[in-house]
Amino acid sequence: MAGNHNHTDPEAGDLRVAFAVVINLILTIAQIVGGVLSGSLALIADAIHNLSDALALIIAFTARKIARRASDATMTFGYGRAEVVAALINYTTLIMIGIYLVYEALLRFIYPADVNGWMVVVIATIALVIDLATALLTFSMSKESMNIRAAFLHNVADVLGSAAVIVAGSLIILYDWRLIDPIVTLMIAGYILWQSFAEIGPVIRILMLGSPPDIAAQSVIDVIGKVQGVANVHHLHLWQMQEKEAALDAHLVIEKGRWGDADVVKEAVRAQLEAKFGIGHCTLELECAAHTAGTPRQIGHADKDAGHSEP
Repeated sequence: MAGNHNHTDPEAGDLRVAFAVVINLILTIAQIVGGVLSGSLALIADAIHNLSDALALIIAFTARKIARRASDATMTFGYGRAEVVAALINYTTLIMIGIYLVYEALLRFIYPADVNGWMVVVIATIALVIDLATALLTFSMSKESMNIRAAFLHNVADVLGSAAVIVAGSLIILYDWRLIDPIVTLMIAGYILWQSFAEIGPVIRILMLGSPPDIAAQSVIDVIGKVQGVANVHHLHLWQMQEKEAALDAHLVIEKGRWGDADVVKEAVRAQLEAKFGIGHCTLELECAAHTAGTPRQIGHADKDAGHSEP
C-alpha cells in the first residue's frame, strides 16, 4: 500500500470545488423552477440531486481545508479523517435522496401528472452541459480522495439523470407518454442507491479501524515472522489512519539470546513493513522470548485486554 500521494495542487483544487458549488446552486434553482412550471417529477428529482451536489461539494471543500491542518494536542493524529467523515455524510445523504425519489416516483404511477415536455428538454439539456462541466472539475481529484470521489459521484449521477430526463421529455413530446417521467425518476434513484451502497463500505471500514483492503493481516504476520531475530508476533493491530495511509501496532517477541540485537531486529521489521506494504507508521513493543508466557493472541487483543483502545 503506497503512501498518500496528492498530485493536485491544494489551492487549485479548492478553486475548482468552489466554482463547482456556485454553478450547481444556480442550476438547482433553474431546475426547481422549471420542474414546478413543467410538472416534471424527473426534473425536480434531478434538481434535488443537484442541490445535494452543491451541499456535497461544500462539505468536501470544508473537509479538504480541515484535513490539511497539522496535528495538535487535541488531534494527535492530525485532521486527515475529516475527509472520510465528509464522504460518509455525502453517501448517507445520497442514500436518503434515493429512497425519497423512489417514494415520489411510486406516487406518480398512482397519480400521473401532466408534463410540459419542451420545457423539460430545454432545462435538462442546459443541466446536462453544466453537470458535465462540474464532473470534469472534480474528476482528477476524485482519484486521490474518497471525499472528492463522493462529490464526483453526485455529479456523475446528475449527468446520467439529466440525459435520462431529456429522453423522458422527448418521449412526452412525441407520444404523450407521461409514465416515462416516474420511470426515469426510478432509474435515477436506482443508480444513486447502487453507487452509494457500493462506495460507503470502504468509508465505514476506515472509521471502524478496519485493516486496509489491499493488505492481509496474515501476510503482514508472515513477513514479520521471517525477519531474523523474531521469534513471534502477537497483539497485532492493522488499520487505516486515512484513505491511503496504513498504520500498525504489534508486540515483537525477540528470540532467546538475541535481546542485545533487539533494536536492530525492530528496525529490520520496520524496513520490511515499509518496503512490502507501504506501512510507514508502526508502533512495535519488544518482548523477550525468555519471559513470554502462554500463547497470546496474534491479531487483536484477548477479551481480558478489551480495555485497550486504539487511536
